[in-house]
Amino acid sequence: MDEKEFERLLLSVQKPGRYSGGEINSVIKNKTQVDVRFAFCFPDTYEIGMSHLGMKILYSQFNSRDDIWCERVFAPWVDFEEVMRKNKIPLFALESRDSIKDFDFIGFTLQYEMCYTNVLNMLDLAGLPVRSADRQALSPLVVAGGPCCCNAEPLADFVDLFFLGEGEEVDLEVIDLYKEFKKKGGSKQDFLRAAAEIEGVYVPSLYDVTYNEDGTVKAVQPKYGAPKTVKKRIIKDMDTVFYPDKFVVPFIEIVHDRAVQEIFRGCIRGCRFCQAGFIYRPVREKSAETINRQARALCDNTGYDEISVSSLSTSDYTELEPLLNKMLCWTEKEHISLALPSLRVDNFSKELLEKINHVRKSGLTFAPEAGTQRLRDVINKNVTEEEIFRTCRTAFEGGYTAVKLYFMLGLPTETDEDLKGIADLGSRIIDLFYSLPDRPKGKAPSVSISVSTFVPKPFTPFEFEPQIDKAEIERRQLYLKQCNTNRKVSISWHDSATSLLEGAFARGDRRLGQVIENAFKKGCKFDSWNECFKPELWEEAFAECGLSPEFYAGRARDYAEINPWDHLDYGVTKKFLISENERAHKAQTTPNCREKCAGCGAACYGEGVCFEKR
Repeated sequence: MDEKEFERLLLSVQKPGRYSGGEINSVIKNKTQVDVRFAFCFPDTYEIGMSHLGMKILYSQFNSRDDIWCERVFAPWVDFEEVMRKNKIPLFALESRDSIKDFDFIGFTLQYEMCYTNVLNMLDLAGLPVRSADRQALSPLVVAGGPCCCNAEPLADFVDLFFLGEGEEVDLEVIDLYKEFKKKGGSKQDFLRAAAEIEGVYVPSLYDVTYNEDGTVKAVQPKYGAPKTVKKRIIKDMDTVFYPDKFVVPFIEIVHDRAVQEIFRGCIRGCRFCQAGFIYRPVREKSAETINRQARALCDNTGYDEISVSSLSTSDYTELEPLLNKMLCWTEKEHISLALPSLRVDNFSKELLEKINHVRKSGLTFAPEAGTQRLRDVINKNVTEEEIFRTCRTAFEGGYTAVKLYFMLGLPTETDEDLKGIADLGSRIIDLFYSLPDRPKGKAPSVSISVSTFVPKPFTPFEFEPQIDKAEIERRQLYLKQCNTNRKVSISWHDSATSLLEGAFARGDRRLGQVIENAFKKGCKFDSWNECFKPELWEEAFAECGLSPEFYAGRARDYAEINPWDHLDYGVTKKFLISENERAHKAQTTPNCREKCAGCGAACYGEGVCFEKR
């Protein structure tokens, strides 16, 4: 299709900038001079995908090699998909506008379970069979990475191989192996068997799964010499690992439209609901010098006037104060805003507040997660009510009037008393504001409470717990709303409709592949978007397969049950998760990794917080 015709079609849809390409810092290469073409696919909209740090890192790293051309691909929104299908335009990469069907690799990043039908839809739009077994040639290879790969089974029928853990090293090892096979004309099957020998590579077709009469997994058996368990990969030295000195700068506004600087990976805390806190262990930090140098280069090369530091818990970074001193030297001078997300209430100080106020003053956000101390102990939040109030006092006396708090609903052992505690906490924070003689004058305080629904996830101590059903979610939401009598406290929550499906896919087995395919064929896509979600079609898809989402999401699991992901090793042992689950039911907390090693198993990597000099 010629350029003029393409531009005419783009003008018929919302946000043509999603599909035009040509942004500053995007990489164009001569396709005849590269050995491997990699289509990096984000199975959601451009605005969400372009905000994802992992994509930025790997896109730049792959393109830093002369023999690889990595291009970006996003799920077209429903309006442009209609145009594509009507005009027989196959799914294309933004940089070259070539069909991804002709690439060597089609790589998906799996950040959220509700994107699975988009993966199938993108393969179909590319003109490819969605099932791995129906793609017999060596290329294109369909690969995937990201947090959802810690239970890859629901997509096992569609993806040729999964990358477990962090991708900077293992991805390139697989690409180099592929180059060898491409050169000598090797077969896809032989390549996959060879790739399975690389640590961090999971090839689902090399494993047979059998089931008990009650539907639980009986056994996962490797074949053709595949490893019995597949161990995730981690990057050991954060100061020497590749990090981009520039990002692609979008033409349209994206969700996180700013420069992002990673400061460490992992988390010391061990909140029992938090999958990221366990699958990214152990904690490995970058030095303040490296962060400062990389952050400045990013701002210089993108023109962004805001930079955010990225981690699971920013205020746990051991060099935070020296880092902020270094960064404020140039950010203030160049009028660049410095954002510090993911702050904890138990180490928020006046000194930290003063440094934040150097740049700009906006609302502060914290995550108590539960409304009573008992439930905070159950989830191992290790935050006390006294610390919450002390943090709010510090914020109010520092000139703030707005505080946002994140909570979860449906946590294991939760009662109505715990829910009432959420509303009461918000109201008492308002009372605290008015009790302070040094509070800001002339502006009313506000507490915004955002409540998400708990979904049990693999590799957490709550992987054994049942998820509450839709009716109970809605009852608890209504009860919480009734408990809030303070007009200065606002409570909002996420829609509950998708929670059951998210729970089913999070802990599902590979029989769900047929359910996903049936739902895709019925027209399901963009399931995380309320305007696109079609629960009745999902009900039909499950019924046709003789399965139910409640079996996967709403069922308590025995410790002895074989989980669909038990043959994948993320460094945290099942024995440890069982121990933490038992402690949760006794409302016993576990100290964070810097206070005392809990023996989770992540020390097997020989790096990070497990081996810091104390």
